[in-house]
Amino acid sequence: MNVVTASVWDNLVGQRHIISTLQTAAGGHGMTQSWLFTGPPGSGRSNAAIAFAAALQCPNGGCGRCHECHTVLAGSHADVNLVRTEKLTLGVDEIRDLVRQSALSPAGRRWQILIIEDADRLTEQANNALLKAVEEPGARTVWMLCAPTVEDVLPTIRSRCRLVTLSTPTAPDVTAFLQRTLGVDEARAAYAARASQGHIGRAKALARDDDTRRRREQVVTYPTRLSTLADALRAAGELAAVSKEEADAVTAELDAREKADLDAGYGVVDRGRRPREYGPALSALEKDQKRRATRRHRDVIDRGLMDLVSIYRDAITLAAGAPVTLVNEEHRAEISRLAEATTPEGNLQRIAAVFEAREQLLEFNVQPQLVLEAMMVALLPPGGDQ
Repeated sequence: MNVVTASVWDNLVGQRHIISTLQTAAGGHGMTQSWLFTGPPGSGRSNAAIAFAAALQCPNGGCGRCHECHTVLAGSHADVNLVRTEKLTLGVDEIRDLVRQSALSPAGRRWQILIIEDADRLTEQANNALLKAVEEPGARTVWMLCAPTVEDVLPTIRSRCRLVTLSTPTAPDVTAFLQRTLGVDEARAAYAARASQGHIGRAKALARDDDTRRRREQVVTYPTRLSTLADALRAAGELAAVSKEEADAVTAELDAREKADLDAGYGVVDRGRRPREYGPALSALEKDQKRRATRRHRDVIDRGLMDLVSIYRDAITLAAGAPVTLVNEEHRAEISRLAEATTPEGNLQRIAAVFEAREQLLEFNVQPQLVLEAMMVALLPPGGDQ
């Protein structure tokens, strides 16, 4: 059973170092009107921005109980506008709409707050549309941008923002959070916290979904199963298929709901016919859904690649004799055998191969199957790393 949130800050896991800064700003000390929240994936950048927005609208600085806090956290506050995207990029049209919104006076007595969850996905035109608004915000307007690093944001924009840097939450912090919010037992929460490597969304999925855990367990066995070229090609195909299965599970329900909403909006359900405007609207929706599916598939593959990295890091940890808990503690015996059959230098090279695959996949948009096949071949042990 979930515990009721006592304040808007309770869902910022392991971020004590920034909460006091944001609380102070919400109280009117050191407040600025343009903010940039950065931190690794899953650290809670958008959660921090939303909590800060709630604190700015709340008369008590983020009590978590008032109408303002509830509506901001629920995404229904009239003066807080959050833009997020599941597509590969965030375009100029969405940003122009947000800029127009920023020019309006807030409906309430406090702030007009605009949050861009994926500022690293802004196109060049979108960045140009945003720059002027961030540079000269309205008297009661606050911009909050979220991105993995400051380098992911246009220099002329980031230089006008106050930086808030989130860190990766520790495994104990994530474990406690999962127990408190999901009501799972300590063993399951600890497993999810370690396996997620500090990614809160991933930790939640691992803690409550058996299929997500099953798919991860399949991925982390690859390093100990690779010995031939056939093994590498088979593993690449399996990883692509497993990732698509997980991505489809997430997007299928949303796609169906969006299609039903579109049909209802154009009266297709009620009248049993398709108005002339319905065809272009359906085509646009399907195009957006295809882009979202592509992005989701690549994101899921990326998480699988980080799971692979965790195995090789654990092998290096064991080879170094470090007395610490492994990310994949449940597989200690298999990782010990991997560490004995390889060298730390070889495993560092394998980690580099995985990160190169991530770059090819996310930055250069190379076809996933080709990327995964090349990577798996690079992970093969070449005669005991001689």
